Amino acid sequence: MTIAIGFEGSANKIGIGIIRDGDVLANVRETYVTPPGCGFLPKETAAHHRKQILGILKEALRVANIEPKEINVVCYTKGPGMAPPLLTVAIVARTVAQIWNKPILGVNHCIGHIEMGRLITGAKNPTVLYVSGGNTQVIAYSNKKYRIFGETIDIAVGNCLDRFARIIKISNDPSPGYNIEQLAKKGTKYIPLPYTVKGMDISFSGILSAIEKKVLPDRGNKNRRKPLPVEEEAHHEDLCYSLQETIFAMLVEITERAMAHCGSNEVLIVGGVGCNERLQEMMGLMCKERGSKLFATDEKFCIDNGVMIAHAGWEMFRSGTRMKWEDATITQRFRTDDVQVTWNVADE
Repeated sequence: MTIAIGFEGSANKIGIGIIRDGDVLANVRETYVTPPGCGFLPKETAAHHRKQILGILKEALRVANIEPKEINVVCYTKGPGMAPPLLTVAIVARTVAQIWNKPILGVNHCIGHIEMGRLITGAKNPTVLYVSGGNTQVIAYSNKKYRIFGETIDIAVGNCLDRFARIIKISNDPSPGYNIEQLAKKGTKYIPLPYTVKGMDISFSGILSAIEKKVLPDRGNKNRRKPLPVEEEAHHEDLCYSLQETIFAMLVEITERAMAHCGSNEVLIVGGVGCNERLQEMMGLMCKERGSKLFATDEKFCIDNGVMIAHAGWEMFRSGTRMKWEDATITQRFRTDDVQVTWNVADE
């Protein structure tokens, strides 16, 4: 048996997970929540993680009911992510690896999401839609790497949702995207927004600018704030509904195109935005029309967590991957397709 512990803290989630040969023993997580209208800044996020991480570590070991001596490898998020939170978690992971005298492995955050999704859902070799606050990519495995077939050319889909939540000043608890989803369920009127797909790539910044003007029509004039005429007024519920419908349709389009190119009959949605029920519903309809199968999980494994880092590190460790101590650093821009896949994903 191989037991791996994983430390995740690339953004506003701090989590530690423990896994033993595919069995989740512990998955403990805390979220840094800011007031409505505010995002999370790197310095404050790192301070939150420093305050929480030792308590989370103790709780993870208690829940898993194991001793440090039973752990075979310490895994941590090497990147991508925000530098101060990443560094906070890496320092703790390096410290416990030294104290416990265990090998250490730096894990790509995106690969962690993919491998956790495959473990939980049973997907074999899917076309992957990775959607989160910092990343938007369509991915498929080929020749020992996860290849990126399409991605955002500006901001990520989760960042688009988060920034719109700040514009309309809705709560960040439990997450901006979740609260937008709940408002969208009450929307009844579709308001046209830019639909920006460029080949296999996608853009969200123009959509965000367009929808912001509908909320703040005179944002460029500090001396005058006329309200919209009543007949043009857009309610928050309708704006949330329209935003979701537009950006999710774009994501479904590029995913379907990647499936056609790869001859794939499986789709796996991973990342925090992957929890959205409407995105899962739209993707499911596309898969049904193609005679394909959709795989998705709930917030327990979609949202950033430590066990996904533990599991990806477990796969790496079992397949012979080792890391030199001097390489146990962080990389803010750690691309999905930079990782050499040494474990089995598909028969080739």
